[in-house]
Amino acid sequence: MDKAQILVASNRGPVSFSIGDDGAVKSRRGGGGLVSGLSSVATEIETLWVCAALSDADRKAAAAAPEGRLDKAGYDVGGASVRMLNIPADVFNNAYNSVANSTLWFVHHMLYDTPNKPSFGSRFRAEWEDYRAYNSAFAEALLTGADEGAKVAVQDYHLALVPKMLRVCRPDLRIAHFSHTPWAPPEYFRMLPADIGRELLEGMLGADHLGFLSVRWADAFLRCCEVFLRAPVNWGTRTVEHGGRVIRVGVHGLGADAQGLRERAAAEDVARWRERLRERVGDRKLIVRVDRTELSKNIVRGLEAFGELLRKRPEWRNRVTHLAFAYPSRSGVAEYRAYTESVRATAEAINAEFGTDDWTPVVLEVNDDYPRSLASYQIADVLLVNPIRDGMNLVAKEGPVLSLNGVALVLSTEAGAADDLGADAILVNPYDVSETAEALHRALTMDEEERRQRTERLAEAAAALPPQRWFTDQLRALD
Repeated sequence: MDKAQILVASNRGPVSFSIGDDGAVKSRRGGGGLVSGLSSVATEIETLWVCAALSDADRKAAAAAPEGRLDKAGYDVGGASVRMLNIPADVFNNAYNSVANSTLWFVHHMLYDTPNKPSFGSRFRAEWEDYRAYNSAFAEALLTGADEGAKVAVQDYHLALVPKMLRVCRPDLRIAHFSHTPWAPPEYFRMLPADIGRELLEGMLGADHLGFLSVRWADAFLRCCEVFLRAPVNWGTRTVEHGGRVIRVGVHGLGADAQGLRERAAAEDVARWRERLRERVGDRKLIVRVDRTELSKNIVRGLEAFGELLRKRPEWRNRVTHLAFAYPSRSGVAEYRAYTESVRATAEAINAEFGTDDWTPVVLEVNDDYPRSLASYQIADVLLVNPIRDGMNLVAKEGPVLSLNGVALVLSTEAGAADDLGADAILVNPYDVSETAEALHRALTMDEEERRQRTERLAEAAAALPPQRWFTDQLRALD
């Protein structure tokens, strides 16, 4: 197998597959910061991306490709070599749904209903074995594909054990791990079984450089190292000593791809959506949110705040519409299915209380339509981003970049984006529905010139670390 100088490991790869009506496998290129960042280096240096097959169609494509190499099977993967791992479905399900998404995600986002969950018994231990096996499959693929002294960029909580697995076998490799989520403080992280908490921390400390989206998340990780590993931490340099090595911890606040967003938003399908949305809401003010129906996004409290705005400030009735675009997320997890229904019920209740023959207060769409999202950013008067806890939240950054007439950003203090955008956003406690309702009122009544100036500063801050630079900065940290 060809050896690469740069390797990326992530659960989701740069291409996904579906099976058409004719039974043929069809591919689709993905988006996002990692895809953009990798594309910028893949044409210049031998690069291998290792990812997992996420669906039956992915598995079919991976099985048909030589050694899972999608580039050798003729698929458009953006210039890099891509190896898709066909991990057994039951192992993948336990690692991805049961451990990564139903345990680690809940811990780092502090989402547990603790009187009832979690409960770590023998079933969880079996699921953890599969999480370990899943990480091991990635490590083996990276070891096989890595050239001498190669740089390896491991992504996210799905693959927290990979750095140590690589370090044990190949001390020559330069390894980075990046966390796209928050990191739990010790007070919450300690709910994990002690041995598993240590295994996670030690797994990540196999890296040379650990990256986080916010200073808060980096500091929480370092505190966990102090508390649970008793590892010496140098807070001045953000380094931690472990296993006879010094590991650096960096903050890389991923920004919006302003140029790419503006080019995509100039397309005809976005213009058509812009016209449709404007026809639907008329000359009313427009509050927009774009989210996955995911527990940490706090959609229900955001809707409740809009309802309270209409209740306490009746002057806004029939003068403002809330467009809530919430596309389905993690339907394999029961809590997410229930939350999606709660979002629907809350929107329906507001419309039943305040709606008229010619005005629907909340326009809720539970499906994914990227051109529609871009169009809504362009015409929003207010952008509501109120997560309970979020590693970054690129919606908060993309909205101001695409705004045509200025947008007031109502932003949770618990989003990583608040670090970069807090000076010009209206910050809210995500649990305080009344404060959020008042913030919406303040945003709707903001002077047009103030809103325009804030939007300019927000857009500049949002694009300060575009995906290409975000990715290359982490590679440079390994030099």
